[in-house]
Amino acid sequence: MARRLMVVGLDCAAPRLLYEELLDELPTFQELLSQGKAYMRSSHPPITIPAWAVMTTGKTPGELGLYGFRHRKPGSYTDFYIANSKLVREPRIWDELGRRGLRSIVVGVPPSYPPRPLRGAMISDFITPGPEASYTFPPALKAELERRFGPYIFDVPFRIEDRDRIVRGLWEMTEQHFRVLEYLASTRKWDFLMFVEIGVDRVHHAFWGYMDPQHHKYTPGNKYENVIRDYYRLVDEKLSSLLKAVPRDTVVMVVSDHGAKAMKGAFAVNQWLAEQGYLALGPVDKPGTDLKQAPIDWGRTTAWGWGGYYARIFINLKGREPRGTVDPRDYEDVRDTLARELTSIRGPHGERWDTKVYKPEQLYPQVRGDPPDLMVYFDDLSWRSAGTVGWPTPYLRENDRGPDDAVHDWLGVLSVYDPQGSYSVDGIVDITEVRGIMEEVMGLRG
Repeated sequence: MARRLMVVGLDCAAPRLLYEELLDELPTFQELLSQGKAYMRSSHPPITIPAWAVMTTGKTPGELGLYGFRHRKPGSYTDFYIANSKLVREPRIWDELGRRGLRSIVVGVPPSYPPRPLRGAMISDFITPGPEASYTFPPALKAELERRFGPYIFDVPFRIEDRDRIVRGLWEMTEQHFRVLEYLASTRKWDFLMFVEIGVDRVHHAFWGYMDPQHHKYTPGNKYENVIRDYYRLVDEKLSSLLKAVPRDTVVMVVSDHGAKAMKGAFAVNQWLAEQGYLALGPVDKPGTDLKQAPIDWGRTTAWGWGGYYARIFINLKGREPRGTVDPRDYEDVRDTLARELTSIRGPHGERWDTKVYKPEQLYPQVRGDPPDLMVYFDDLSWRSAGTVGWPTPYLRENDRGPDDAVHDWLGVLSVYDPQGSYSVDGIVDITEVRGIMEEVMGLRG
C-alpha cells in the first residue's frame, strides 16, 4: 500500500544555514532532520528551472533539453525563449502517480506554468506571468483560492535597491503560500504533496551580503543582518502550522534544488571575449550595454557568451548561425582552445580560479534542445557571468542585472522524516536519484 509523502521544496536552501548555523533556532526543522540528513548534489547547471525538473523526472538537463531559465532561439544571436512546463516531455512523478490512481497536490514546482492536467490539484510556479493568467489545474481552483486568499503571489522583485520592500514582499508572499497549502492539504484528498517556496532563493540573493562576514559587502551591525535568519524562522513557524493539517503518518521530505554561497563578483565574459579577439566589438560608451544594442560585427566574430550564474558560450558556426565564421571542420579545435583559455583566467588580483569548462556532451548521456557549445563555471560558481559590455574592467563587484549577493552552490539539502522510522538518508545523493527516493519512500519500488 502506498504511503503518503509531503515534499517541502526550499529553493536554494543552503546546508550551511539549515544544517549548521540556524538549526538550533528552527524547532520544526530540527525534528524533520532528526532521522538523518544528506547533501543533495545538484544538476549541471545548478539552476532552478532544470534542477527541479531533473528531480521530478529523474532525467538530466541534457535529456530534458533544459539548460537554464532562458534558452537561445536557433538562428538568432540574441533572441531567447523562456523555459516552461511544455518543454518537459518526460513524465514527472505526479504523472506516474496519477497513472497508478494516486492523487497529488503540486504547488510552485518549476517549471509548472502553464499548469498541465494531473490527477489532483496544481498551482503553477514563479515563471507565471501573474495572477491574471490561468495558473491552476483544475482551472476552477483559481477562483476558489482567490475568494479566500486574494490574487496569488508568485514572486517578489528582489534585484532592487529598496530592501525594505523586498522584506515586506517576502513575508506577504510566504505567509500567503502557507495559508494556501494548509487549505489544500486539509480540503483535498491526496497521496503526494509537493511545494517549492521560491522565497528562500530570493532572500539569499537579496541579503547574503548583509549576513555573511566573509562577503565583500558585509558591514557588522547593519540593519538587515538578521533578515535571512528571521526568514528561516518564518518558514519554520509556517511549516509547523502546515504539519498540523497533514495526517500524522505522512512522510516528510525536505529538499532544495541547489545550495547558495557568497558572490565574489561578476565576470564580464563578452568583454573578455572581445579582448581576446573572439568577439568583434566596436566602441561602447555606456557600461552595462546589452549585446542586442552593442556594435558587433558578427561576420568577424568567433564566439559570444551569455550571463547568468554560469556562462554559456556559443560558437559562430557556419551553416548554423546567420553570419557564421567558424568552419565545421575547425569547430572542435575552437572549442578546445577556448575552453583552455577560459580555464586559465585568473582573478582581479592575479589569484588562481577554480574554473570549470564543459562541453554539454561530456555531462549528459543525451543532449537535446538548444544547448550552448560550452558551459563555464567561473571560479567554481563563485563569480557570476555578466553578459553586458562597456565596463572599464571585466571584473565587476556587482551583478550587471541589479543587486545580487549570492550565487548557487553544488550541494543542497535532503532529508526524510518517517513517522514509522523505516526510512532515512545520509551521505551525498545525486539530484537524479531523488525521484527514485520519493517512489521508494511511498512504497512504489522494491
